[in-house]
Amino acid sequence: MVFCISAAAVAVAWTEPSPTPGHIVSHIPRQSVQSSAIAKIGYSKRRHTLEIEFVNGAVYRYLDVPVTVYRDLMSSESKARFYDSNIRRHYRSLLIRSRQKERPSTKSTQ
Repeated sequence: MVFCISAAAVAVAWTEPSPTPGHIVSHIPRQSVQSSAIAKIGYSKRRHTLEIEFVNGAVYRYLDVPVTVYRDLMSSESKARFYDSNIRRHYRSLLIRSRQKERPSTKSTQ
């Protein structure tokens, strides 16, 4: 019994910890798109995973998205509108990166 506990402790020690707890690393390449709200879009055909990077810096991963939805998004005239109507709140999502804080204004006050 002691051997089983020791072996389990050794196995846990050999696993690599994630960079930060709860941190998700993305390996899905994203390409820039023309949109008022969306900066880049990526898709994994193998995993049926869609990643959207917004212009505010936030990145979300959407799970179990069919390739047809990805293709329709990429060919849509308004990607932001398509996202709102067909992706947002329709698929389970994970926050990959929070939106970036806005930079202070560089205007001088005179």
